[in-house]
Amino acid sequence: MIGITFDTGALVALERRRQRVREILEHALATDQRITVPADVVGEWWRGRTDVRESILASVDVEPLTERLAKLAGEALAAVPGATLVDAIVMASAASRGDVVYTSDTNDLDRLRRHFPGVRVLAVQATSGPRRGVTRSSA
Repeated sequence: MIGITFDTGALVALERRRQRVREILEHALATDQRITVPADVVGEWWRGRTDVRESILASVDVEPLTERLAKLAGEALAAVPGATLVDAIVMASAASRGDVVYTSDTNDLDRLRRHFPGVRVLAVQATSGPRRGVTRSSA
């Protein structure tokens, strides 16, 4: 089963209780689909403890930054000018498992798809596409 990686925008959308990303989370939990959040994303998102933030973290697997992921992200930064470190780590993390990435900003991550062509990048906001965590990806 293909897993899911959330970036910072997906966590913010969950925190703000956006319907689309809540549906994605609920479907993943109901089907035992793994949701991974790189630890660097947590650092970018976390602004202090709240019950909502703790609940979100309890529902995902936080992945530590390993040397291997750091190197993959660094290579992506060299290959994709203007990319950010956290975005490169998100994409490297997802690529290592064959995950789909959910984000609020597909443009930034789509640029990194040149370096990680196997990673699908999908928007957390509602679209006119199919439901259940599947939307159109900019290829």
